[in-house]
Amino acid sequence: MIQSDYDPQIASEHASELAEKGLTFMGVDVYDPTDFWMLILRFSFNLLVCWLIIQFFYYKKSRRKDYYFTFMLFSVTIFLLLFLLQSIPMQIGFALGLFAIFGMIRYRTETVQIREMTYLFVVIGISVVNGLSMEIPYLSVVAANLLFLLVIWILESNKFLRHTSNKIILYEKINLIKPDRYDELVADLEERTGLDITKVEVGHIDFLRDVAFLKVYYKAGSNEINTIDSITRFS
Repeated sequence: MIQSDYDPQIASEHASELAEKGLTFMGVDVYDPTDFWMLILRFSFNLLVCWLIIQFFYYKKSRRKDYYFTFMLFSVTIFLLLFLLQSIPMQIGFALGLFAIFGMIRYRTETVQIREMTYLFVVIGISVVNGLSMEIPYLSVVAANLLFLLVIWILESNKFLRHTSNKIILYEKINLIKPDRYDELVADLEERTGLDITKVEVGHIDFLRDVAFLKVYYKAGSNEINTIDSITRFS
C-alpha cells in the first residue's frame, strides 16, 4: 500500500498564503488590496484638501480657470508620482530636487504672479506630505492638512488682511505731482477714475512729454483679484 504524502493542514496553509499574495504576472502582483485601498483613500483625501483650497480660497477671488486647471493637475501628478515611487529607494537630495524643479517652473507665455506661485507651492507641498507620509499616523496627517486650511483661511479673510488693489496710470497733469499738491492729485484721480483711492506713488517722470507714471492704491469694490491692474502698455 502506497502511503500518501498529502497533508490537509499543510495544503490549507499554502492555500491561504497564495490567497493572501494574490495573482502575480511576471513577478509583479496584479492586485494588492492593502496598497490599492491605501492609494484610493489617500488620493481622495489629498484631492479633497487641494480642491477646498483652490475652490474656496484661490478661485473665489481670482476667477482664473486656467490656474484652477493647473493646480488640480499638479496636485494629482505630484501625489501619484510620490506615492507610486515611494517603494523605490531615493536619496533625500533627489526628492528635494524633484520638489524644487516643479516648484520653480515658469511659463514662457506669461509671467506667473506671486499669488499663483504661492498657491502652486502650497498644492505641491500638500501633495508631497500626503504622498510620502505612509509611516505617519493618520491623525497627524489629517492635522497637518487642517493646519494648511486654517492658515490659508486666516490669511485670505478680510478680517485679518484687507485686500488693497493698485493700478499703474500714465498721468498727463504733471503739475499736480508736486508733494504740496498731493490732495489735489488724489481728488482729480478719484473724479476721473471713480475709485476710492488710499495712496498715490509717483514713479517715472517724462518732462519731454509732460507725463508721469503713478501707482494708485484703492479699495476694491469686491474681493476678486484684478489680473490686468499692473499692465502699463499694449503687447
